[in-house]
Amino acid sequence: MFSFLKTFSVTPNHIGYLYKDNRFYKRLSPGLYRFFPGFSELKLVLLPISERFLTVTNQEVLTKDNIALRFSYFVRYALTNSDRFITKFDVFQAPYLLFVEAEQLIHHLSQVQFREAIAQLDSENLNEQRGQILNGVPDDALQEQLAPYGLTLLELSLRDITFPKAIQDLFSRRLESKIRAQSDLENARTAVAAARALKNASDLMKGDDNIRFLQLMETLTKVAATGKHTFVLGELTPRANLPTAP
Repeated sequence: MFSFLKTFSVTPNHIGYLYKDNRFYKRLSPGLYRFFPGFSELKLVLLPISERFLTVTNQEVLTKDNIALRFSYFVRYALTNSDRFITKFDVFQAPYLLFVEAEQLIHHLSQVQFREAIAQLDSENLNEQRGQILNGVPDDALQEQLAPYGLTLLELSLRDITFPKAIQDLFSRRLESKIRAQSDLENARTAVAAARALKNASDLMKGDDNIRFLQLMETLTKVAATGKHTFVLGELTPRANLPTAP
């Protein structure tokens, strides 16, 4: 009798749908099941309910200022209503092809969301505002479109943006000019600060007797180095009248 039993295994994070003679028979939770098929044909379809990931690459879009670019983005989604899923997709195909149609649907619908978000931004501000595009949270309208298929989007994230080579060169030259202008401004500020410091020092030395004495000594040193000289410092006192000889 046991030789006629047919065993089915539903692994964790999966939901099993058992079909008898190609008609739905029973919904199975994770576990091990044995059935006596008799003259009927039994077939089990396993649907994974864990999170799944999808990367969409090389999508073209025009920005608000009509600059063509390519972008890629990341999708995290899950099958949250398996009863709806089996009525919308062919679940009898190979397990590795089970989500092909579902991911094509997610691809097309999410692509529209990103296109609309990017088309509202100028190319110059796009890189700065990339973190604000959809903010990683799927739009409610997009969730409503996928709900009848039993799918829920958990995250949409922009991965990278690629500008045409000519636009990249323009941005590079503009950045170079900006950096050079900032460098020139810093140099000018340094020169002004140095000139202000020299002026302040000059104002401090003006009228200072000690500074004048040091300047005098420096001048005398330079003059003395050119030859033999005699210097008289201080005021000359006239000699007293000497008595004349008789």
